[in-house]
Amino acid sequence: MNYILNVKNINTLFLNIYTDGSSICNPGIGGYSIIIKSNYFYKEYSCGKFRYTTNNRMELIAIIKAIKIINNYNFFIANIFTDSKYILDSINKKRLIKWYKNNFKKIKNYDLWKFFLKINIYKKKNINFFWVKGHNKNIYNEKCNFLAKKATKKKKKIIDYNYEKLKINI
Repeated sequence: MNYILNVKNINTLFLNIYTDGSSICNPGIGGYSIIIKSNYFYKEYSCGKFRYTTNNRMELIAIIKAIKIINNYNFFIANIFTDSKYILDSINKKRLIKWYKNNFKKIKNYDLWKFFLKINIYKKKNINFFWVKGHNKNIYNEKCNFLAKKATKKKKKIIDYNYEKLKINI
């Protein structure tokens, strides 16, 4: 099921967004997925086969991509659901602000966190972040998990240049 309708004439769009990331062997081959649903449409996205990356990077990239997608809508209220405590705690427990003040010294995935702050849309628009327990029969979380794992099996490899460069420089 993958459909979308014209929603340009809607005053406020209410969105529920589910994201997930996957990495085989962690670090290893990775993929991510996004499900965006509202009363007006349902859309699935997935991307992979990153040749060398981590699960946390895939989780964070999924959220960044989801925010970039919904930025195309003028007025929305979005609830983003993730099973990643790493991401949720970094945002909701203000760790991200502390990392920023310390110039992201010794912080994993600092390149993605900097980009997350750069798009800064989560402060400008009404975006809420929620944790959903993984592998707990939430149909959208389960579907995201399936799509992210499926994305790791695609034929063409994608290079996570920043991660591979960071690993070489460390």
